[in-house]
Amino acid sequence: MQVLTLVNQKGGVGKTTVALGLAASAWARQVDCLVIDIDPQGNATTGLGIWNPPFSIDHALAEERPGSIASLRATSTWPADGGRPPSVVPATPALAAREPQLMTDPIGANNRLAVALEGVDHEIVIIDCPPSLGLLTVNGMFAADQALIVTEPGAWASDGVNQILRTVERISARRTVPLTVAGVAVNRMGRTRDARYWDEQLRTDHGSMVLPAVRLRAAVTEAAANSLPIHALGSRPGAREAAAEFDTLFDLIVNTEVSNGV
Repeated sequence: MQVLTLVNQKGGVGKTTVALGLAASAWARQVDCLVIDIDPQGNATTGLGIWNPPFSIDHALAEERPGSIASLRATSTWPADGGRPPSVVPATPALAAREPQLMTDPIGANNRLAVALEGVDHEIVIIDCPPSLGLLTVNGMFAADQALIVTEPGAWASDGVNQILRTVERISARRTVPLTVAGVAVNRMGRTRDARYWDEQLRTDHGSMVLPAVRLRAAVTEAAANSLPIHALGSRPGAREAAAEFDTLFDLIVNTEVSNGV
């Protein structure tokens, strides 16, 4: 099982957009995917068609219970014809109160999500983290094999990538198995000169770590708003192009056995 966490300490870069795009690529390939939403905003949850869930990831973080994720999974409402709907462990606004409660646990606050994932079996797990460096995000990084840094081509984007790389390095040093970086996903790539400049700056500073960009397209926003995978938007302008960009990311990030459905 490959566990991928999407991170950036800066908000507004579209981590959830990329999480849903990768889940859509898994959907289109019939790959068994689990999305864990640990952002109290719950945008990945609603993007997967789950509204007012009776349980959430908060239940897994409330105490150390090995394998508790297994009883907290719901099935996305994404269409079953043409793809395999992912499973999802939803988030609710109540999750916002969990972080200060985790701070009262001096021993097990960092790895409750990792414990909750024990024994759970999917081909790929995608963890959508909050736009901050708190104990929710730290749990996401302790539970994952790889961290995908999501950014956008704007001012100070490279500085933000440097900051989160240092965080990944610090957390990796505290783990038995290192946390590796899957790459830097450049999201919301516009057609402006400014966007091109900052994209080039990212690639100059971080080299081959920077993955092919996902362009800014209305179809991506429309898919999320309608709780659909981008691949299911058919002839909507820009949908096929966006789906192809997420497929490229999927192929570069996800191990060969999973991406081929083996």
